[in-house]
Amino acid sequence: MPSRRPPWTFGVRPDDQAPADADRLLVWLARRQWRTLVAGACFGIPWMLSVALVPAAVGRAVDAGIVARDGRALVLWSLAVVGLGLVSAAAGNGRHWFAVKNWLTAAFRAGVVADRAVRRSGPALTRTMPAGEVLASFTSDFGRMGHSFDVLARFMGAVASFVVVAVILLRGSLLLGMVMLVGGPLLVASLAFVMKPLQRRQSAQREEAGRLTALGADTVAGLRVLRGIGGEDSFLHRYREQSQTVRRAGVRVAGTQATLDAAQVLLPGIFVLVVTGVGANLAVNGEISPGQLVAYYGYTAFLTIPLQTAVEMADKLITTRVAARRIARILATDPDHPELPARGWTPPDAVLTDPTSGVTAEPGVLTALVGARPEETAAVAARLGRTLPGRHGVTWGATVLDDLPLADVRARILVSQADPRLFSGPLRRELGGADDDQRLAAVAVADADDALAAVDEGLDGEVEERGRSLSGGQRQRIVLARALLRDPDVLVLVEPTSAVDAHTEARIAVRLAEHRKGRTTVVVTASPLLLDHADVVHLVEGGRVVATGTHRELSRSHPAYHAVVVRGEED
Repeated sequence: MPSRRPPWTFGVRPDDQAPADADRLLVWLARRQWRTLVAGACFGIPWMLSVALVPAAVGRAVDAGIVARDGRALVLWSLAVVGLGLVSAAAGNGRHWFAVKNWLTAAFRAGVVADRAVRRSGPALTRTMPAGEVLASFTSDFGRMGHSFDVLARFMGAVASFVVVAVILLRGSLLLGMVMLVGGPLLVASLAFVMKPLQRRQSAQREEAGRLTALGADTVAGLRVLRGIGGEDSFLHRYREQSQTVRRAGVRVAGTQATLDAAQVLLPGIFVLVVTGVGANLAVNGEISPGQLVAYYGYTAFLTIPLQTAVEMADKLITTRVAARRIARILATDPDHPELPARGWTPPDAVLTDPTSGVTAEPGVLTALVGARPEETAAVAARLGRTLPGRHGVTWGATVLDDLPLADVRARILVSQADPRLFSGPLRRELGGADDDQRLAAVAVADADDALAAVDEGLDGEVEERGRSLSGGQRQRIVLARALLRDPDVLVLVEPTSAVDAHTEARIAVRLAEHRKGRTTVVVTASPLLLDHADVVHLVEGGRVVATGTHRELSRSHPAYHAVVVRGEED
């Protein structure tokens, strides 16, 4: 049987590339749901037309039934009014159903392509735009992406009904028909003087709101540090100032939005008065019948609906384009590495080499990197795992990692960074692994039994966001256990025990060396407890390897190494 895409992808194929331009993105979304958009229009047009034709039926009932004293004609035209009401009710239900469907489909489809763009671009995205702005897009922009699709069916009905009413008026009175055909578009076009400032102010307000979200996220993430250095008041002041900036931008938007909302009522009202006045004058002069006058008054009352719908469509389109611009920024972010299809590459049993630093990791060996500047050794680890942007020429045997699909590299080489990241959810899922026996074994290697006990219900318990209920050392050991459960061909650990005490670190060092025996492991550390269990130690200075040996050999023969390790021991 052919495989089916998950329903949550909303028909977006894995190879679909959404354009990184606001207007083209909207067109792209519309093309992918044109069937439901057409279906909505098929209900929206009859719904609006059935309402528009009621005045014509009432006018005919007056002329053919009441004025002509024809009871049969009066009953027939009365039934016609009832029939139009039934059509309006049925078509209105279908129109509303498709309006909601189009709104949700557009919003969630935009979410799917943006989510894929986030995962594709990886860390390049947060270097391009703050994480808070990305979060703001996911919390607010996607809902706004569907607004234009929601109104589209009603807008199509409004256009069709406006044309039909104009034709009817032209047939009865050339003057009234011309007032309709010329005056209606002019009224809508006049709103451009309000819409352009509204779009500009909405964009500015959205920018300030994104900065506020980013500032709030940064504050919450660093709350412990802020409290430790007494910086709460400083950040509170910054947040208050940015909040006031957002408020002022919102007030500016509200003023323009209020003008547009007032225009939705005022301009159609003026139009109704003009058409009614012209029609009444024609009736007094005997140029139209009483039934036509009643019909014309009904038309003018009805015309407020399509005109207000046209204004609403313009308003929603502005909101949607502002949101689309934000999402387009996410889509426009290029990943650090080009995407290549996975090819099932088999890693060689060979040396992993970083030519920039001269670091080599022999197969099946526990290699340690030591440096006086931690950022230099961390950069070496990032190059070995291909987590830095650009090409760096790292080789695995005769294979250049830069030429491999990133998915193949990620499947074979795991880099566990110094800053532990935990997500909320069940601890069992957070750890990964095939079964609980493997999970418990990895927890034991990482000496994380106390961290497991700190989570209510153990493996069945829920880890809070960022693991905030755990201490720094507990989070670090849970992350180490998670890395061990991945069991990659090459495991790169950056400062895996920097937040634990010496006794715990000693146990981890023994168990880690035993657990990874025979598999390639690289550890970035200055801890003598870990270094003593490494098979090979590289001393890095100025980004280059200056000495290689065992921990004991380098401690005796290299003063710079001894100074770094002793300092690490004192720390």
